[in-house]
Amino acid sequence: MTVLFDTCVLIDSLQDRKPFSEDSNRLLLAVAREEIKGYISAKSVADIYYLMHKTTHSDEKTRDILSKIFSLFHISDVTASDCLGALTSEISDYEDAILAESAARAKFDCIVTRNAPDFKKSSVKTVSPAELVGIITA
Repeated sequence: MTVLFDTCVLIDSLQDRKPFSEDSNRLLLAVAREEIKGYISAKSVADIYYLMHKTTHSDEKTRDILSKIFSLFHISDVTASDCLGALTSEISDYEDAILAESAARAKFDCIVTRNAPDFKKSSVKTVSPAELVGIITA
């Protein structure tokens, strides 16, 4: 199963945001164990750097965190066509529309996010972290 992770799911784990981090941690472990093939969007990388740097206050520590993420996750590119398609998407949040467009182009099985309502009009199935934990442990 190929899964595109929304930024919030990774940040929940990295910043131990309770109560969300429990499911996020399980999913990161599933990626590490190769139970699922995890992807993050190239667009999310800069967001993760920014959010983690606000926590670590250290470029070196933040780059180390990114290095560890890169050792687990594949990076999915974002193309010009994804950005252009997002302009006319029925998904109202432009950043989410870009993620949905890139997920559709790459033919991911699903997007895992805590913001599933924002992706209602996505052509790619969207699941919450808890739902995905249930799917992979069933």
